Amino acid sequence: MSLEPGGTEQDTLAIRLAGPRPPRRRPRWALDDTTLAIRLPRQGPDEEAVSELAAELADRIGPAVHPYEVAALLEAEGLSASLINERYGHPNLFSLASALYERVPRTFPEPAPAADPWRPDTLRCLLRGVLFALPGLAYLLTAPLWNAGGYAPALIVAGLVSWAWGQALGHRAHLRMATGRREAGRTLLFGAPVGAVAATAVAALPAEGGPVTLVAAAQSAYLAAAGVLLVLGRERLLLSALSPLLAGAAVLPWWEPGPALRAGLPLLALLATLTVTGWVLRGALAVPAVTDATRPRLLWSLPYGLFGLAAGVLVLLEGREEPYAVIVLTLSMGPAEWLLYRYRGLSVAALRATATPAGFLLRSAGVLGLCLLAYLAPLLPAALLTGSDPAALLLLAAVLWTALLLQAFGAAWSSAGICLAAAAGAGAVVLFRLPPGAALALPLACGAAALCLAACALWLLGRPAPHA
Repeated sequence: MSLEPGGTEQDTLAIRLAGPRPPRRRPRWALDDTTLAIRLPRQGPDEEAVSELAAELADRIGPAVHPYEVAALLEAEGLSASLINERYGHPNLFSLASALYERVPRTFPEPAPAADPWRPDTLRCLLRGVLFALPGLAYLLTAPLWNAGGYAPALIVAGLVSWAWGQALGHRAHLRMATGRREAGRTLLFGAPVGAVAATAVAALPAEGGPVTLVAAAQSAYLAAAGVLLVLGRERLLLSALSPLLAGAAVLPWWEPGPALRAGLPLLALLATLTVTGWVLRGALAVPAVTDATRPRLLWSLPYGLFGLAAGVLVLLEGREEPYAVIVLTLSMGPAEWLLYRYRGLSVAALRATATPAGFLLRSAGVLGLCLLAYLAPLLPAALLTGSDPAALLLLAAVLWTALLLQAFGAAWSSAGICLAAAAGAGAVVLFRLPPGAALALPLACGAAALCLAACALWLLGRPAPHA
């Protein structure tokens, strides 16, 4: 029996045992179960065996930052102390781990890109923009039936109150949604009718209790119901309820529907909206209540209502001179909401790609500029197409989008205060006919507000903390 090195026994005096080889798979460095091995004394590590082990485990040893990680890997692979000593010639696990760590170059592969947590629902955002503009078809259908110029003040006042109330109520409902859908439904059930009654009561003052009060009541009831459906995410149901308006407006270029249909189709759309809203609220209230739920403070929703009032005044001032610009601005609210989601997604990506606060500030400024450009660029040809003043429309759109961005991050008071100041300044110039006049008042006020809002956005959102 040969005992020379390099023989078939691999430095081992082996006595083979009879019996079949078991089917269980073992690591290639493990000893054969059918072999009783007696190893001869070895001088130093077996470099060849260590190299083979390093090649086998290179993909898992490369990312290690310390030999102890390699030691944990070897333990997980089942290498015992006796096997390490006999097979690889190292005295212990840590000695072998250090040798493997030195042999394998450091490799730190990039992790797989994470899914965007702020990926927007494009169809839903576009649908919401359309839904904001569709109620205007009711005024188009009913325009020959009433004196729109004489009744406009009452409807405008009611619309401003409904807009401000709806913004505050929507914010409070979203806060309650974090507790449960039933709690949000209860907030909307009690808050929406109160807003509709308040808007109608305010409209009755300039209308002096005339028939226009009924029109203001219908407008306020619709805005309250539509706000409930939008908060609860039932945009498709609202679109279905407004289908009579779509059908009536579609036939106007070719057919005169007559007074009955002109008045009946908007009334049918209102009744359908109220019915759908009641059904949705009933489903929300059927959800089990959450016990020990804390109610958010009413003061938290106040700046959102003030912003709604300021935004309504600014849009009203724009509509006095350029009514088609208001339609363009209303339709753009859908893409504006989509870009708010994209801003948050791009900011998270910038946070992952930068290592210093200064680098993130630069990237954040670039993301803000990119989103503003993407929002304002389509409005320029739309303004030229409708014959509107591009400067006033673009500056007003920049104010609204940047204010909504700050509100999305909780900076509601700053955005509301700046927008209120712009609305008060431009409104005072128009109301009291102060210099520089109505034509320049709104662009100047919106320009100053846009600069202040952009500075606030960079100061607040140019830091990593709000995006973490």
